[in-house]
Order: sequence, then structure tokens, then C-alpha cells
Amino acid sequence: MNLDDFILPEGCTALQAMEQIDRSGQRTVFLAPGGKLRAVLTDSDIRRHLLRGGSLSVPADEVANHRPKSLPVAQRAQARRFLQQHSIDAVPLLGSEGEIVDIVFANENAALQKKNALQNPVVVMAGGQGTRLYPYTKILPKPLIPVGEVPILELLLERFYGFGCRDFHLIVNYKKNMIKSYFTDVEKDWRLHFEEEEEALGTGGGLCLLKGKLNDTFFFTNCDILIDADYSDILRFHKKRGNTVTLVCAAKQFVLPYGVVQADEKGRFEGLSEKPQMNYLTNTGLYVVEPAVVERMEDGKKQGFPDVIEACRSRGESVGVYPVSEDSWMDMGQLEELEAMRRRLEASQ
Repeated sequence: MNLDDFILPEGCTALQAMEQIDRSGQRTVFLAPGGKLRAVLTDSDIRRHLLRGGSLSVPADEVANHRPKSLPVAQRAQARRFLQQHSIDAVPLLGSEGEIVDIVFANENAALQKKNALQNPVVVMAGGQGTRLYPYTKILPKPLIPVGEVPILELLLERFYGFGCRDFHLIVNYKKNMIKSYFTDVEKDWRLHFEEEEEALGTGGGLCLLKGKLNDTFFFTNCDILIDADYSDILRFHKKRGNTVTLVCAAKQFVLPYGVVQADEKGRFEGLSEKPQMNYLTNTGLYVVEPAVVERMEDGKKQGFPDVIEACRSRGESVGVYPVSEDSWMDMGQLEELEAMRRRLEASQ
């Protein structure tokens, strides 16, 4: 990485800024026209903007903080203490004319320090029949469908393993013996626990099989997705907000390829929007959940996890949303998406 990786191009949109933050591996980028510091933009700034209903098509300048903290380059030795005092992730070091000459990050070795950072259990919904991937799933269960040469479930477990997770609970049903047999031969120091459904209990009902087995906040995920995000940061967000459940959602932007007409109740023309852009937060199928949710599950009741979330809300409990960029989410739920995931993973190797 070089300095330009953390400087936004002039005229950049919030969406482009979000993508650059993803690529950089850090959580902060800067607006610096002509090289001179003007503003700072963090992933938290973009999350707050999205949760307020803001559009990703607005200029990044509108979302950024125009009172950025900085230090003269001569005070480099004070940078670490400065970061701690102000609880920020990065501080730019400025030359005599206000130009950014270097950036000091609070976590210079972020990728290395992710290792062993988490010890939270992971629960994977791996019991579905995968009808959208037929005819593949006529032969193999969806968790064993290969993306390239490696089954999707193994890729998923590897992501969490890279953040320190070692305890995995796999809720299995359809072709469960094939799944159990495959992972018998996978040599990893993770601990796999197979929770076997006698009948399909839906995307949420299978959690009742884990009563008394989870004593800590856990990740709960579909078996057919990969999320490129900092799982440690997702957990921190969940804890800081005091959430019972946090949904990880992808910010999607759609452009309607038509002119949209506004009319009043009497059919009078009020306006025309040419190819309007629409922004949505879509459910990726990854959640952070408190163990109390499991303990109050009804045994043997078939239900979807959205029903479980709604039950939490009806109790007055906090349910949160953690946005990630659309590019951070890979889903192989359908055949064309499976091929797209394979191409992306091959390109990143």
C-alpha cells in the first residue's frame, strides 16, 4: 500500500469511498485535493450516513468530517500517543503547506493482529436442501458445493478461523452424513459440533438444538455466503450498541433504467425523475446473536430467523444493523452467483 491508497480522488462518491476503504484494509481515508488535507472519512461515517437513510451516490465530501485531526510531520514521535488520546484510527502527518506526507495508523499490522482476536462460537445453518442450486444439490448438499476446488462451507469456516474462532456448530439435516464424513478428513485445530435436525426447522428453528451449549455472543450465518469484513469490528459494534441481534447488511444501489413519473391523486403530473438511483440495505445472512435468544427458543418449532428477530423487537430488545459494501458480500445461492463467486475468489488469489 502507498499513500495514494488512502487519498480519495476528487469528485468521489460515498459508494466509491466505501469501496476504497474496503480495498485499503484500514478504516480511514482522506480528502486532500492537490495533496492538501481537507477532510477525513471513516467507515463509521459511511455507516451512520446509510443508517440515516442517506444515498451512496452523494459526493463523499458531504459525508466526510471537515474538522480532521492532524500533526506536523516533525511530531511523528507523538503520533501514537495522539491516536490514543483522541481515540482515532489514523492521523495524517502534514508538511509546511498542509500537504499529507505520511499517515500513521493505530493498527499498522491490522491483518496480523486479527489472528486469534476472537474466541466467539460460530453457528452455521447447513441443513437446507439448496433447491436454487439444483441439480448440483441432487448429488451434493449445498455446504459441499465447491467454489473452485474447495467447498463453500470450508471457505466460510476458514474466514472465521482466520479471526481466531475455533468452535463451530453446524446445524445439519439434508445429506448430513456426507457433510460429517467430509470434515472428518479436514485437518484443522478447530472444533466442529454437528447439531442434527430430525426434521427441517427453518432458518431459525434449528437454534433450539443449541440450548445450554452457547455461553457467549455468537456469529450465526448461512452456509452459502462469504463476507469480506472485519469480524472483530462487527462484534465491537454489536456490543457497543447493546444489541440482542445485529444483522450484517450489504448496501446495494440500483439504477432504474426508466424515467419515473410522479402524479397526484387526480392524475396531474408533478415531476419526472430520469433513471433514479435507489439504495437498499439487504440482508446478507450473517448475524451476531446473544445466547439468551437460544435459551428461550421453543423446542421443535419450525420458524425463520426473521421471526426470531421480530420476537426480540417485540420484547423491546435492541436489534441493530451493521452495513458493509455490496462488494464485501459474496452469495452462491443461485447458479449464476456461484460462478461469479468462483471468478472473484480466483482473481483474489
